[in-house]
Amino acid sequence: MKPRPFARTAVAALLAALCGTASPAAAGGADAPDGANGVSIIRDAEIEQLLRDYTTPIFRAAGINTKAAEVILVGDRSFNAFVANGQKIFVNVGALMESKTPNEMIGVLAHECGHIAGGHLARMRQELARAQILAIAGMLASAGAIAAQTYSSRGGARQTGVGMDSAGMAGVLTGPQELIRRSLLSYQRGEEQAADRAGVKFLTATGQSAKGMLTTFQRFANDALFKSSSMDPYLVSHPLPAERISNLQQAASDSPYFNVTDSPALQARHDLMRAKLFGFVGEQAEIARRYPLSDGSLPARYAHAISDYRFGRLDQSLREIDALIASQPGNPYFQELKGQVLLESGRAEAAIPPLRKAVAMAPQGTPIRVLLGHALVGAGGKQHDAEAIRVLSHATQSDPDSAEGFQYLAMAYDRENDRPRAELASAQGLFISGKYVEARTQAKRAQDQFKEGSPGWLKADDILNYRPPKFD
Repeated sequence: MKPRPFARTAVAALLAALCGTASPAAAGGADAPDGANGVSIIRDAEIEQLLRDYTTPIFRAAGINTKAAEVILVGDRSFNAFVANGQKIFVNVGALMESKTPNEMIGVLAHECGHIAGGHLARMRQELARAQILAIAGMLASAGAIAAQTYSSRGGARQTGVGMDSAGMAGVLTGPQELIRRSLLSYQRGEEQAADRAGVKFLTATGQSAKGMLTTFQRFANDALFKSSSMDPYLVSHPLPAERISNLQQAASDSPYFNVTDSPALQARHDLMRAKLFGFVGEQAEIARRYPLSDGSLPARYAHAISDYRFGRLDQSLREIDALIASQPGNPYFQELKGQVLLESGRAEAAIPPLRKAVAMAPQGTPIRVLLGHALVGAGGKQHDAEAIRVLSHATQSDPDSAEGFQYLAMAYDRENDRPRAELASAQGLFISGKYVEARTQAKRAQDQFKEGSPGWLKADDILNYRPPKFD
């Protein structure tokens, strides 16, 4: 698992400012969570492949382009998922860790697909634009009311108590904004209910149960039960729990697939994924409680192998990983874990063989290729550098958003004394990381060394001419 920086979209920031929805909405809002600055995106081939397997049938049922849509893992322990940047579904690790079955997670993803299929982000932008116009009109109207009262006060109204005090003026100014906020929240509640209905429709079309979605929302209903009685239904962005459960219960139970359960093989993969996440992000006491030493299951052994490495028990971790590989020789992710542990403990040369095996078993796993490229660069030597360029070139072509892949590719090119490509790869990595000033500096250096109009020159020129948009 590899983290990389993540910045909240401008649209989400604007929505939070206008609506006051600073805290993330559980189980699927169309807006990004507050405080996302500093939160990491997690890259992991095993989890990414599992999420692709979960979403591909749903995408097809929803008419969403499977090549354009993407599920991105966010390093946050809260239970949340949201849509941003067009067709990107962001899922917190907390949602995966707390979903006990694949169907529970698939239900959340189906809900998010409802947002994409319904065009909710684009329509929210329209609502925001409309809200801005209404806000301006409201402020002008308020200013007119204040001017009228001020004029009246000159005729003695202030002395007789008719004129406004500062609190009254503030009420006139904030009144339009409050109405706009309520209007936006009402609109968002409608979109959430539409996404629920669409999610059930997509699950039914793919022969899957909506029971997992219902279970998830029932969990949130129980969590919110103690405070729902004091909620103002016009000041929340999601339907109130009882209302949501009632609507979902009927729609879900009407499906002929309501009692369909996940296959044992899919459940096993889900259990391994959860164990991996707990191993990497859980506290020692939490891992020991969830996976006691008496538990000899594969997920428990997976969690302990990772935890032992994290907390400095390297030799024990490697023994446990070798035992995992012996139990499932064809599992690429056990090989990947061994390579990662060896590489991050300073044994780059030893990490190469298991990582090569992992790439051969999971050729679509870009994060594994990047890890192999890292190991090859770390091991050094002309033969390793040439292989690193091949491996990392493949990785960055299949995943142009891999900043880490470009970083190690730049190192490999530099070892080969290919300065133009080293500078260009460095610029691309910086650009993907959002470091636009540094990226332009590197791109200019690269462009000066390429022939004008060549592919490398044009890629550098794209970076030099890029200007970040005001909204994503």
